[in-house]
Amino acid sequence: MRHWGRLAAGASALIVAGGIAFGATVASAGTASTGTPSAITPAATGGKVIGYYTEWGIYARNYHVKNVQTSGSASKLTHINYAFGNVVNGQCALGDTWADFQRPYDAAGSVDGKADPADPNAVKGNFGQLIKLKKMHPGLKVIFSFGGWTWSGGFTQAAANPTAFANSCFNLVKDKRWAGLFDGIDIDWEYPNACGLGCDSSGSAAFKKLLAALRAKFGGMLVTAAITADASAGGKMDKADYAGAAQFVNWFNVMTYDFFGAWAPTGPTAPHSPLKSYPGIPIQGFNTDAAITKLKSKGIPSSKLLMGVGFYGRGWSGVTQKQPGGTATGPAPGTWEQGVEDYKVLKAKCPSNGTIAGTAFCFKGGQWWSYDTPTTIASKMGYAKSQGLGGAFFWELSGDTTNGELISAIKSHV
Repeated sequence: MRHWGRLAAGASALIVAGGIAFGATVASAGTASTGTPSAITPAATGGKVIGYYTEWGIYARNYHVKNVQTSGSASKLTHINYAFGNVVNGQCALGDTWADFQRPYDAAGSVDGKADPADPNAVKGNFGQLIKLKKMHPGLKVIFSFGGWTWSGGFTQAAANPTAFANSCFNLVKDKRWAGLFDGIDIDWEYPNACGLGCDSSGSAAFKKLLAALRAKFGGMLVTAAITADASAGGKMDKADYAGAAQFVNWFNVMTYDFFGAWAPTGPTAPHSPLKSYPGIPIQGFNTDAAITKLKSKGIPSSKLLMGVGFYGRGWSGVTQKQPGGTATGPAPGTWEQGVEDYKVLKAKCPSNGTIAGTAFCFKGGQWWSYDTPTTIASKMGYAKSQGLGGAFFWELSGDTTNGELISAIKSHV
């Protein structure tokens, strides 16, 4: 697994495999514009439910577009973010052509029960399946997301020539082979003018300029971006002009998860997606409320901010106390990576037996896990509504149960 990664706030460990939507304006897909980018004004709040679908999920996870349908998730989604495209030599590029559009599906595996044609020129793979899913759900939008934790290094070169980058992205997103599939583009740059897997020093204006170029090229199509939730003093949120960039996006996906985790192997234990601060929180500014409050204070309309929800948990082993703040000896074992586990596994493996800062935790057998449940999600959606946010997004679809417990909780309360 190359890059499930979303270390939203201040973490510094590479995520390799495992799990990472309230939106604002909905722009209709349209013809590209080559003129001056125009600001996108916010629309009515609420209603967005956006889920990430991972390109590589078809392999070890055995999660396919058909599962989006059979779980009932497709009817609850307003948008799917397809993760990820790569950024190579300053341009948008496909990450895995086999998974994207070459892998043939037989009738049993296809979302509509029809096998892919033998024609070698026909679009197959995830793209072909998503085209079929859109036909089954005409209101569903699909956005092509580029970057992610592992592939954000390419944005530094892209930022040196934003126009060339935007042109390359438009040509790829609108490629005639998968015409009609994508309704826009999402940028997941971790992080502009700050450090993630690597460090970027493009300057505070680079992010704004990149999104301005994308808006100019994509015209009325959707342009969105996943952004840091690090609201600490002088943290990632202060390193780039997010307020200036906001005028060019339909919405920001605020990555309000991965605040804490077993990249700090000895702890202290802490919830990875706290809604608010609490006494003893390891880092001030590392919580959802702080992130939303700071972004709004910068002048970003609340309706352009989407709350992030993780469909996975983070955990430690060698823990001796139930309450957060305890020491540990290392990450807890996980199916795909140490310290990370899908909700669908945790709900049986380590059922919640406590709550802290608006999220659930489990202390069992020396392991300490934090994750969101349908109950905590309902509470978080209530907060999002109270703040006038545009909806919620989540990472990612395969972490949910086969009957879509978590997305149902989002949809019921969004």
